[in-house]
Amino acid sequence: MFESRCGVCCNSCERKEKVNCSGCLNMSAPFWGGSCSVKTCCEEKGYNHCGECDIFPCDVLSNMGVEEGYDPLPKIEQCKKWMKESL
Repeated sequence: MFESRCGVCCNSCERKEKVNCSGCLNMSAPFWGGSCSVKTCCEEKGYNHCGECDIFPCDVLSNMGVEEGYDPLPKIEQCKKWMKESL
C-alpha cells in the first residue's frame, strides 16, 4: 500500500510528528506551506504515486530534495515497489 505520492514512507518517518505532518495523501497542502510539484502532478493526473506514471522517474522526482542534500533514489525505488505490489 502506497504512503505518499513521491515514495516517502510516511508511516515510518521520524519527523512526521515533529513537523505536524499527516502525509500528503491526507493533506491538501504540504506541512511546510506552499505546494509540492510531485503531489500536484500525481493528483492532476489521477495517480496514487509517481510509479504509475508513463514518464517515471521524471526530472521533478529525480531532482526532488537534491539541493537540500537528499538522495532521490530511495523514493524512486519505493515507487517501483508500490507499482509492483499493485499489479
